Amino acid sequence: MEIEKLKQILPNLTDPNLLKELIEHGTIHEFQAGKVITEPGQFIKMVPIILEGAVKILRMDEDGKELFLYHLEPGETCALSLTCCSASKPSEIKAVAEEKTILLGVPLQKHEQWQDQYKQWKDFVAMTYQNRFQEMLIALDAVAFKRMDERLMRYIVTKMKQQKTNELNTTHQEIANELGTSREVISRLLKQLEKKKWIELGRNVIYIRDDFEELISN
Repeated sequence: MEIEKLKQILPNLTDPNLLKELIEHGTIHEFQAGKVITEPGQFIKMVPIILEGAVKILRMDEDGKELFLYHLEPGETCALSLTCCSASKPSEIKAVAEEKTILLGVPLQKHEQWQDQYKQWKDFVAMTYQNRFQEMLIALDAVAFKRMDERLMRYIVTKMKQQKTNELNTTHQEIANELGTSREVISRLLKQLEKKKWIELGRNVIYIRDDFEELISN
């Protein structure tokens, strides 16, 4: 990978020595859409930085039920992975590639070394914790205080922005898994949105009106 491309993905990392080390010591990993990157119980030996694509982070209970926590996009890393790396503890989350994803794996030893050596890396890690903590608070608020129909509509808007498309290729079961509910509930709520002509349902695809976000805000 070239330094100029890395600068575009990580604009806050401008130290040429740090960028050079990222390229020298980082390893490139590629995952197809739907591929599980990290499983609960797995030891994480690198800090993953997303270069291309998107990754969803999920929490799983003892019965295998999933709860969506947050997304990772280019230029971001996972705060929970950082925590597990630093504490040498197994992962407590599941990470899944939502589309073809390429990430840069930073060796744990280098991550710890750069915390002391490069202020920009230390700031990058601190900002990661802050951003992910805020996103998890939003997810917690949604579970605790918002109705499922509100959560579903916000989920659709988030997916539209993330994937930059009005066609979401997903199943009702996948949405239910991420929102921590049943497929039947999601199917019923999607049908209600279709009756309002806000969306159109196809086979494993949802077609969304351009003004969907405006409609749900009124």
